[in-house]
Amino acid sequence: MRVTVVGSGFVGQTTAMRLVERGLADVVLIDIVEDLPQGLALDMRQSAPVVGFEPNVTGTNDYADTAGSDVVVITAGFPRQPGMSRMDLLGKNAGIVREVVERFVPGSPNAIIIVVTNPLDEMTFLAADVSGFPKERVMGMAGVLDSARLRAFIAEELGVSPLVVEAMTLGSHGESMIPLPRHATVDGKPLTELVDDVTLERLYARTRDAGAEIVGLLKKGSAYYAPSASAARMVEAIAGRVDEPLPVCAWCTGQYGVDGVYVGVPVRLSRGGVSEIVELDLNEDELAALRAAAEAIRTKCADLATL
Repeated sequence: MRVTVVGSGFVGQTTAMRLVERGLADVVLIDIVEDLPQGLALDMRQSAPVVGFEPNVTGTNDYADTAGSDVVVITAGFPRQPGMSRMDLLGKNAGIVREVVERFVPGSPNAIIIVVTNPLDEMTFLAADVSGFPKERVMGMAGVLDSARLRAFIAEELGVSPLVVEAMTLGSHGESMIPLPRHATVDGKPLTELVDDVTLERLYARTRDAGAEIVGLLKKGSAYYAPSASAARMVEAIAGRVDEPLPVCAWCTGQYGVDGVYVGVPVRLSRGGVSEIVELDLNEDELAALRAAAEAIRTKCADLATL
């Protein structure tokens, strides 16, 4: 495949590196800062003999060089700073995402778009609206990230390998994140049998605030190792290397009683984008929370029209 990564900040550059290291695709790294993506790409290429990868990575400031992309990962935008919420970035990043999409779409009219820029759900809607692409070819990354964070926190709490923890979050990337305790397991055992309700709530709260926790610790910038790993995982699924459903910000058309809005749900990905929205067995409380998250996202998307 040919994958364009828009934005050469920490998320963009680590995403590009993960893609070529895994042998997933030739990568084009693009940024508005002159010479930055070129320098990063040169450095990455020089690591190929040591790491042992063959895909090429090139850096550019010209969108003409991104033509023919199968996937475009949008990481460009302002990062969160201490004290900022994801929604504080709405106005700042809407203009960036709009311009990015307008510039790459003519050369890559059949691409799949993965949005990483915050506020994630709203920027995904904007990318779909501006591109005019079928909704199944535009998606947001956050569910994979939130689920990974939750799995990591559960593993730390119980002193086990994160590889034996299965857990998934749905809904919005932020305060409306919906954990699914009934669907979480540790080494095959139900999570609810291993920790009490107070511990569960603490783990869920930390997951919701995980991005802010990292921002506060870093003082400058925001998370990039886990976000880039999550974006790369989605590209792996599009390439056919991942079979299991992934939680993705996807366009719903009646699934879970949600229609006409982007929200985090489990999906199967393929070379055509979202091939299926997987409907889990949710109870009434979980369904109500998911529908409430969807309506909150719908309201914020309507605000984009005023920007």
